[in-house]
Amino acid sequence: MKHHFNILLSASLLLACGGKNTSSNVDSPGREKTDTSRILEAGADLLQAKRPLKSLNMYLDGFHFYNGDLNGQMEAHHYCSQINEDCIQCVIFDGNKADAKIMGVEYIVSEQIFKSLPAEERKLWHSHRHKVKSGSLIAPGIPEVAEHELMEKLVSTYGKTFHTWHTDKDLVLPMGHPMVMMGFTQEGQLADSLIASRDERFGISTAEKKKNRADIPVPSPQPGADAWQQGEVRQLIITNDTKGVLSHHHH
Repeated sequence: MKHHFNILLSASLLLACGGKNTSSNVDSPGREKTDTSRILEAGADLLQAKRPLKSLNMYLDGFHFYNGDLNGQMEAHHYCSQINEDCIQCVIFDGNKADAKIMGVEYIVSEQIFKSLPAEERKLWHSHRHKVKSGSLIAPGIPEVAEHELMEKLVSTYGKTFHTWHTDKDLVLPMGHPMVMMGFTQEGQLADSLIASRDERFGISTAEKKKNRADIPVPSPQPGADAWQQGEVRQLIITNDTKGVLSHHHH
């Protein structure tokens, strides 16, 4: 009996490290939930199958910046599912508690898939080499060995990220338009304060993780990714030129 209790205890301790330590950046306006809403929620929770959500079984925590603005930095909590060995899809939140807001999405592909992308498309993608090697990308709550193995896989991948709700700018509603996000590519770009705050909340050391990952081989970057470094910034704008957009769309 005691043995079973210990297993449960260690499992719950593991779970504790894996989340529930970062509140959303903003409180959104709106009325308190009614009892009816709460009852409907509870019923839906019990009765509805939510297979696409259940497959979001991987939690990654890292940092992004707005493409074209290296100072617009924020932490991003990714909940991901593997589509297959070469494709991963993630929903990005601004925290890991129940109040977290959906900030955007990220699609992750293997080097092999990235190589098949046309040149202009590549400019929207960022490499994960530095995120992995610097220790700034983590998989909270899983054992070090498992995390290391996951990072060996992610080091050669590429991500395409759009943020739709900019809660880092204290926007309490999803105002404005989606933005193309990028990942950091070298030391000194990511604010130390963001790393320090994250390390404290998760009870980890990014510096230690960096040391632990020194043995992960780093692939050469594929041409075209992280295009902002070559001054090739791609960012979304809102336009009222529907003729141009629609004719482009039909071709």
